[in-house]
Amino acid sequence: MTAPDLGQPGSAPAEHWDAVVVGGGVAGLVAARDLAASGLRTLVLEARETVGGAVGRHVVAGLTLDSGAESFATRGGAVAELALELGLGERVVRPEPRGAWVLLPHGAGPLPRAGLLGIPTDAWAADARRTLGTAGALRAGVDRVLPGWWGAGGDGLTLGSLVRRRMGSRVLERLVRPVVAGVHAADPDDVSVDAVAPGLRAALAEQGSLAGAVRSLRASAPAGSAVAGFDGGLHVLVDALAADLTGRAGQVRTGARAVAVRRALQDVAAPFEVVTEDAEGAEGLLWADRLVVAAPAALGLLGDVAPGLAGVGLDPGAEVVLVTLILDAPALDAAPRGTGVLTSPAAQGVRAKALTHATAKWAWLAAAAGPGRHVVRLSYGVAGDDPGPRALPDDELTALALRDASILLGTPLAAGQVEASARVAWSQSLPRPSAAHREAVAQVRAAVAQTPGLAVCGAWVAGNGLAAVVPDARAATRGLLGRQ
Repeated sequence: MTAPDLGQPGSAPAEHWDAVVVGGGVAGLVAARDLAASGLRTLVLEARETVGGAVGRHVVAGLTLDSGAESFATRGGAVAELALELGLGERVVRPEPRGAWVLLPHGAGPLPRAGLLGIPTDAWAADARRTLGTAGALRAGVDRVLPGWWGAGGDGLTLGSLVRRRMGSRVLERLVRPVVAGVHAADPDDVSVDAVAPGLRAALAEQGSLAGAVRSLRASAPAGSAVAGFDGGLHVLVDALAADLTGRAGQVRTGARAVAVRRALQDVAAPFEVVTEDAEGAEGLLWADRLVVAAPAALGLLGDVAPGLAGVGLDPGAEVVLVTLILDAPALDAAPRGTGVLTSPAAQGVRAKALTHATAKWAWLAAAAGPGRHVVRLSYGVAGDDPGPRALPDDELTALALRDASILLGTPLAAGQVEASARVAWSQSLPRPSAAHREAVAQVRAAVAQTPGLAVCGAWVAGNGLAAVVPDARAATRGLLGRQ
């Protein structure tokens, strides 16, 4: 659309802010909070009616649940550090140590408890061998005698290619492919090793085997589970960020989207003009000394302030639907498949890519739900997938989710056991971490670096997961403030 000339005489007066953040997901809130903590008047624009992005909440059958992401990777410690700053340190909790499973064409088997994205540290461990079989474990063991450079490839190396060459097709098909589909909504042959497993290739060169590399990376991680959450749900982090920001005189405007960004006129004491539109279509004008773009949809608005962005094409991300079922199912008290199940793409009869048995995973939720009452979450959709289940009406999608849950959990479940259900659709929340996407991100960062006062952050540039998003957002903030 053509931006209105709101800076002309007779138009609505512009607001002047020290910093404007476009996008109120976790990355945008982290950046805004740090800017406000430095004494800058900061405004967050969020097109949706609620902040948090892929970390949201909904109430189903009286239970307040995460409607998107429900855990974070503990690597790096950035999320735990942020939690401490926000007074949430005591609410960080570990999942129950029950392990997870994978559904294969020939049945279900456990995922290795010691591994990375399904890559086992020991293919002969009982859990890995049960899923791989003797032949698969033998082939995976060849990794130990191959030279460290074998299969390490170049910068565009995919995770699928690396695993196939080092450990064979069974490790790839039975372990890695289901995990990558569940975590990144993508295929391992489409994702870059360096994007989804930073440091893995360097560790391979040092350790001489892929299993050794994974073992080395896990040893350098904090003790305990590789993931954690918050008592009450991951969404409590969003609440704390928003409260901290507003407590520092920052503002959040929901239902407000940026529709144009341009260089301010020479007689304006700010480098950026941001044209906004609210839910009723009313437009406004902001002047900003600093601008943070945390929403990928806003990238196309930056052509005037960062010409180097012309023609850059990011991965569109997966269209994902999450179905939550509240079940009256005492048979699930025993957690028959641990904390959840991932689905091999080759498995027949199941459309869900993953199931989380949330009441088996989180003790706080099991206590809130009560005995015999269970929360399971099923996700549908990977990058490049057809609409499939996502196009179904609510009742049909609930019926499909119930059938899939019965198979994945290995427990018969009837429609009469469904106390309540809910669906949440997510788009652009899981960009596929391919080599092409990494190259596009590099182009974005290079172009943005040429524009003083401009920064970008979010999963679309940092990678999926709070362990990547939080430190990247904080680094973007430090750059705007002139700090290292």
